[in-house]
Amino acid sequence: MAVHALTGFSLVSLLSFGYLSWDWMKPSLVADVATDPMEKSLPPSFTRPPHIIFILTDDQGYHDIGYHGSDIQTPTLDRLAAEGVKLENYYIQPICTPSRSQLITGRYQIHTGLQHSIIRPRQPNCLPLDQVTLPQKLQEAGYSTHMVGKWHLGFYKKECLPTRRGFDTFLGSLTGNVDYYTYDNCDGPDVCGYDLHEGEDVAWDQSGKYSTFLYAQRVSKILASHSPKEPIFIYVAFQAVHTPLQSPKEYIYRYRSMGNVARRKYAAMVTCMDEAVKNITWALKKYGYYENSVIVFSTDNGGQTFSGGSNWPLRGRKGTYWEGGVRGIGFVHSPLIKRKRRTSWALVHITDWYPTLVSLARGNLSNVQGLDGYDVWPAISEGKESPRTEILHNIDPLYNHAKYGSLEDGFGIWNTAVQASIRVGEWKLLTGDPGYSDWIPPQTLTNFPGSWWNLERLTDGLRKSVWLFNITADPYERYDLADQRPDVVRTLLMRLVHYNRTAIPVRYPAENPRAHPDFNGGAWGPWATEDDGEEWEGGWESLKSRNKKKKKCKICKLRSFFRKLNTRLMSNRI
Repeated sequence: MAVHALTGFSLVSLLSFGYLSWDWMKPSLVADVATDPMEKSLPPSFTRPPHIIFILTDDQGYHDIGYHGSDIQTPTLDRLAAEGVKLENYYIQPICTPSRSQLITGRYQIHTGLQHSIIRPRQPNCLPLDQVTLPQKLQEAGYSTHMVGKWHLGFYKKECLPTRRGFDTFLGSLTGNVDYYTYDNCDGPDVCGYDLHEGEDVAWDQSGKYSTFLYAQRVSKILASHSPKEPIFIYVAFQAVHTPLQSPKEYIYRYRSMGNVARRKYAAMVTCMDEAVKNITWALKKYGYYENSVIVFSTDNGGQTFSGGSNWPLRGRKGTYWEGGVRGIGFVHSPLIKRKRRTSWALVHITDWYPTLVSLARGNLSNVQGLDGYDVWPAISEGKESPRTEILHNIDPLYNHAKYGSLEDGFGIWNTAVQASIRVGEWKLLTGDPGYSDWIPPQTLTNFPGSWWNLERLTDGLRKSVWLFNITADPYERYDLADQRPDVVRTLLMRLVHYNRTAIPVRYPAENPRAHPDFNGGAWGPWATEDDGEEWEGGWESLKSRNKKKKKCKICKLRSFFRKLNTRLMSNRI
């Protein structure tokens, strides 16, 4: 009964919007390219490697796209997906760093040591330097590689920066959460710094420009300055729609009827990002890339429901291993796809993009050992069966152990207090504490959160540490079958044991006070060198002493000025 109700809600919402009437080929406010009619591109050349554009959005909920029945307008994404292949059995990770690391390396996070939490700004940690990255493999194949947007894979020393990990150029932020206008990021009280970088330098001159606009414009400029005869890879990692909830006033006005303020701002940010994608597509056509291009669109994790996002009708939210945290929006749009305009239910994981894209680029994978991803292009382009049959969502030995878990509950082979999750075929197993487990309808009412959504709250099973779902028959995870099918539970626990034997130690070092932006000219950036092997002396007491003895630097004054200016401007954006 509940499943039918949920499905009906989604269908009605979808039918209430006429997305396909949007003139998605017309440049918008985001565009910086000419509006002259486009010259017709040459027919696709199947003898040349394709241009690859990978677009990753931040914290966009599963429900927050038009073709999933959303109340948010995403006409460009809807059109691109409708003309390509929608991936409706597509999985990502529940938080930022893990998804990005698995995209870039093609490996599960247990194989890079990043299985716990995210890389924080003050941690001496980054994507392991011994990993050969996706852009590095594409460079080997003759590609020009560019990154625009959010990195969030560590930066404590220069060797960790995007330009040292395979990208020819980089414009974006290194940390995980910055102001959309001032690019300030605070990692605690009085630990604030500027975070927008051009290559390996701080891009002070770009402050004040809305990041979604800035990044789309940069992609257009890259395409304009490159030759379509030479293969190019552009990784566009939008900051949108992560908090803080900020958007130009004209986009918020479109959703003025939404009673929930957070949802209203969030919706505006999604639509603005949609228009940015429209202009990237326009630039691909204008400059002659489109006919030989592959556009991949993916979210990085589930939506944060208390910041405007919605994963309805899925269970859970960002940061959890329920479907609402790990099932992502994904599609591929390309003139090179053999079977277009369809929905694929092939099992695909974010690690699969590494071998898939390197194979498309005709790169060499023979010297890359230990990949967890599969080449899924035949499944996407031709509708063939996916080579993937299981996904390790994660094993996190450092996460708070579940109070009621035990080795006994795991048949003596697995401690069910440990947070872990795996999918094998149509079965999904969760152990430990999977995270916030409610079903949360879209936050369209003024009084959200309120009593109206408590009907969808989980009221039982709080003493459990093992859950089992037939995720094909029950995608909303409403019917726990752990007690009925102990045989399946045991089989999946054995798979967790198998993967755990291959895991490397967790890399989650203590924060280093040397990372404080005031030691780095007021900006977040590398602070360690190759010679740094001992504990940094001085710490916070040294920092306080230095701050007392000297006046504020000019850069710090500039940062303070932009922060005050942004505060004034924001009063007009609500």
